[in-house]
Amino acid sequence: MIFFRAAKREDSRAIAELYSISSDGVADYIWAKSVKLGEDVLDVGERRYENEDNVFSYKNCTIVEVGGEIAGMMVAFPMSASGDVGEDPVLAPYSRLEEDNSYYICGMALYPEHRGKGVGHQFLALAKQQAQLRRFNKLSLLVFEENTGAKRLYDEQDYKEVRRQTIVPHPLIPHTGDVILMVKILDE
Repeated sequence: MIFFRAAKREDSRAIAELYSISSDGVADYIWAKSVKLGEDVLDVGERRYENEDNVFSYKNCTIVEVGGEIAGMMVAFPMSASGDVGEDPVLAPYSRLEEDNSYYICGMALYPEHRGKGVGHQFLALAKQQAQLRRFNKLSLLVFEENTGAKRLYDEQDYKEVRRQTIVPHPLIPHTGDVILMVKILDE
């Protein structure tokens, strides 16, 4: 049985694991900067998602359970593009792709054994409902061009490529080429 629910603080470790998967190394890159002695990057991610005072909080996450076990998560929140790309050259391409006044699907991931069963489609439908409840008329997300499976899912769901940026190579990020901003305009 598939069950979607709001995340709880105690889900933060699983959220960090899944967000690490969804970001394809970008989260690991960010979290590695804050690792303390005796920690690993997932400890940093867990702390981040336990925090209620930023957008990267369990409060902006939806969990999907299959058979009572966490199978995946989605992080989504209103995006107000700052226009500030900061000084980090590795992160700058992603910041340049922020879509102002959109409901941003920041990350979506399933553990491997739960993929290919339509749950991604259900998450995208849920994101659309969340956006409409908050009165947003568009959804946005980023996808690596090399992630052809995810790109195909978004194409099928009428997301359109708006802009792209070249990825700055880093050992924690296994992709080359471009990261793509995709936007879906919602029916009024």
